[in-house]
Amino acid sequence: MDVNAAVAAAAAIAGVCTGVIAMLAFRWSERDQKRPTRTSLHTDPVLPPGVDTVLSVLRSSAVVLDEADSVVKASSAAYALGLVRGGKLAVEPMLQMARDTRRDGEIRQVELDLPRRGTGRGEALAVSARVAPLGSRLVLLLVEDLTEARRIEAVRRDFVANVSHELKTPVGALSLLSEAVMDASDDPEAVERFAGRMQIEATRLTSLVQELIDLSRVQNDDPLEDAEPVRVDELVAEAIDRSRHQASHKQITMAAGGTADLQIWGNRGQLAAALGNLVENAVNYSPARTRVGIAARRVSAPGGDLIEVAVTDQGIGISDKDKERIFERFYRVDPARSRATGGTGLGLAIVKHVAASHGGEVTVWSSEGQGSTFTLRLPEAAAHRDRGSGHGGGLDDGAITPDETVATTTYEPIPAPEVLP
Repeated sequence: MDVNAAVAAAAAIAGVCTGVIAMLAFRWSERDQKRPTRTSLHTDPVLPPGVDTVLSVLRSSAVVLDEADSVVKASSAAYALGLVRGGKLAVEPMLQMARDTRRDGEIRQVELDLPRRGTGRGEALAVSARVAPLGSRLVLLLVEDLTEARRIEAVRRDFVANVSHELKTPVGALSLLSEAVMDASDDPEAVERFAGRMQIEATRLTSLVQELIDLSRVQNDDPLEDAEPVRVDELVAEAIDRSRHQASHKQITMAAGGTADLQIWGNRGQLAAALGNLVENAVNYSPARTRVGIAARRVSAPGGDLIEVAVTDQGIGISDKDKERIFERFYRVDPARSRATGGTGLGLAIVKHVAASHGGEVTVWSSEGQGSTFTLRLPEAAAHRDRGSGHGGGLDDGAITPDETVATTTYEPIPAPEVLP
């Protein structure tokens, strides 16, 4: 009995010790789990609830900084602009704003010009930075890219300045000529001469105002709202008729050729204005006794067939440096010649806007002294294309050859010039 009692007592003591040790180990483990580790410091969320979601949908570049100026959260746009590098805010003025806001809690905003990443040129990136406190420890930085807005504003200022200058020239001329007419009231020949000059300036002013209206219309109106299938041969005939008088005066022969029975889907008025401007420019900038060709054909493209209308002249040509700017509003290759021919510098800008709004493009090939080819490419009217092309006597697809030329009834039927690449 004594031996059994001793064994039982020893077993009881061992069990108590084991229980105590197990309890201590459990408490120790529980305390270790509650203790923050180095890994948990980086993985636990530090942004207030919902902020991460809001930042992800903002158009602005967003950066959240902590007390040590380390980046807690940054949008992809912030990295693209070069605001964040190596986990730090790389723009010192913005970093100083964040520190000041963290110190006093005030919201700050400033506009800055930042150098572009990856360019050796002195181009600047215009941004607007706004800093605000986010909770008690974080600071939120929002950055808006103002570069495009500033470019558009500069274009608007240039446009207003150019319009003012272009309007001032004929208006001033009319004012001076009217005074000259009054002073020469006793000289019928002088009155007739000054009146003729006044008529020229009035015509130029009318053309300028009309082209300003046309440019405003093509920029603001959606051409596809009133879109319809438009026959290309009708547009060509209308463009030729528009420049008939000037071509006859300079003894310039115009000929049309290419694929017959083509249609474009779009606004007839805008398309007629665009092609008319190209033909009118070709006539105005061509020497006397030359020819202008207008050719149409169908070309294949990944998104669907396109109608290509090319206007070729044998004029003075365009230099390489001018080809990059000829579609700008009021830009003239030769200002003196443009004013002599009544040009306003808006015709090609209208062509560019019409082509873009119809889902197409306008390109130019030119060589000084050899002439130019302006090519207007626009989507073909799908409904017409599905019915097939060509009536009896129509022209085949492909490049234009002299045998395929269709001359207008107004002009002598001569071969159209080959469309240059």
